[in-house]
Amino acid sequence: MTVHSDPDLDSTPPARNGPPEPETATHAVADGIEHRLDPRSVTLHRITGAIVWAITAGGTLVGTVGAVLASPLGVWARGAVGLLGFALMGGLTWLTYRWPEIEHRHVSYRVDTRGIEIRRGVFWRRLINVPRLRVQHTDVAQGPLERHFGLGTLIIFTAGTDHARVDLSGLDHRRALAIRDHLLPEEGSDAV
Repeated sequence: MTVHSDPDLDSTPPARNGPPEPETATHAVADGIEHRLDPRSVTLHRITGAIVWAITAGGTLVGTVGAVLASPLGVWARGAVGLLGFALMGGLTWLTYRWPEIEHRHVSYRVDTRGIEIRRGVFWRRLINVPRLRVQHTDVAQGPLERHFGLGTLIIFTAGTDHARVDLSGLDHRRALAIRDHLLPEEGSDAV
């Protein structure tokens, strides 16, 4: 029995001996295969969600306790307000842990010689095509948590008004740099 591993789904990236050669990186990036985001992005989004959850839960707890203590309602109404506050915190806890994994399954991208195609959306699905000829500028950004996980966000600026800025977060930083370099207009091209 032969087991094949998909490098995009492995939890740890393969070991590399420095950055890839520019020509090799361009050909490796523009493979025309649909890829998922790096699995480390799920953990990153869970941590970000936990920070937001802690702030929201703190505010909810203070608001619930204040509403219960200041309420002129009876004991049963105070209990209902308290239960509502705890139900809200429970829902946020579930959302913080499960949503990044659900969202991760519904985001993919494909890079070929013509440009990049991004698919995203759990309920409302979107397909964004960015031809290389429309790319004006590209960036790769990293926040402190992204830097810790070795991830980056590819930012593509295009000519036109619709989707003039397209972001793709959750990429391995080196892959984001390679895609950025691939999408840059070639020397002597007629890019806007």
